[in-house]
Amino acid sequence: MLSQHLTTLEFRTRGRGLHEITEPVRAWVAGRGLRDGLLTLFVRHTSASLLVQENADPQVQADLERFFARLVPDGDARFRHTEEGPDDMPAHVRSALTQVQLNVPLMEGRLALGTWQGIYLWEHRLRAHRREVALHLLGE
Repeated sequence: MLSQHLTTLEFRTRGRGLHEITEPVRAWVAGRGLRDGLLTLFVRHTSASLLVQENADPQVQADLERFFARLVPDGDARFRHTEEGPDDMPAHVRSALTQVQLNVPLMEGRLALGTWQGIYLWEHRLRAHRREVALHLLGE
């Protein structure tokens, strides 16, 4: 029988960077007792995003940060929205270029992530923030 489950998980970031959230998400999913279905994650902010990325080599995360620093630099003079500092508008652009929603299949009671894949909350602001990720699990 098809059922659905909803919750919101809160995460405190340490500032800009990728923060792995796989384990808390996995634990919540396991507690629902479903075998097969689809998990949707949605970050409820405009200056953070979600990402499935390699979780084995931290250089992948560092390289992504370096790439985005070049692509969307803080303090760029072309931006007018700077009420919260030089990282304000670049954080919004980074979020727009990535994604605020992810879908991960649930197969045989487990998230169908690959061997080296993890779920990340990507904080685009320089300072620490409290972020909310809404989860919706649909399955049987």
